[in-house]
Amino acid sequence: MESPNLSSLGQNLKTVRLAQGLSLSQLASNAGIAKSNLSRIEQGEGNPTIETIWRLAVQLNVPFGDLIAGSHEFVGENGIQVKLIDQGSDDPRVDVYWMSCAANTIKLSEAHTDGTTERLTLISGELFVGPKDAMQRLGAGDTFTLKADQPHGYQTKGTAATAMLVITYPKQKEAP
Repeated sequence: MESPNLSSLGQNLKTVRLAQGLSLSQLASNAGIAKSNLSRIEQGEGNPTIETIWRLAVQLNVPFGDLIAGSHEFVGENGIQVKLIDQGSDDPRVDVYWMSCAANTIKLSEAHTDGTTERLTLISGELFVGPKDAMQRLGAGDTFTLKADQPHGYQTKGTAATAMLVITYPKQKEAP
């Protein structure tokens, strides 16, 4: 896997954190990561996992894509890689990713922001997706929508898989 453009991630993260008036310590504590790790990420160093980036996005209440925007490269670990293809600017927000899963991979994801959904269309291979205890098998051309605000996962067996992943975030509440 190519290293993501960590300077874009770090800059995006710091910009959002400061705009929300959060200190490095506050965000690190809220996201359950070490302050030193968060500092390294903001400096464009370290090697954050997808889960770490998701935890930060959830704590900042921003789409995952807002943090990795500008990287133009794959982000991932342990056989799962995603690349941001496009971000919508409407309400609800919609982000589109290319996802690649190596053979014999299991990736369990924490719950995302309340109301978030993921829709996967499998391009090639075989992929099992959904809640850990009720994963559904997808073959090429199959589409599956899951509630991403609950723990969920992805699993491949003997073959790799590629998919288009569309994440839809909940509508934003209108200001009074």
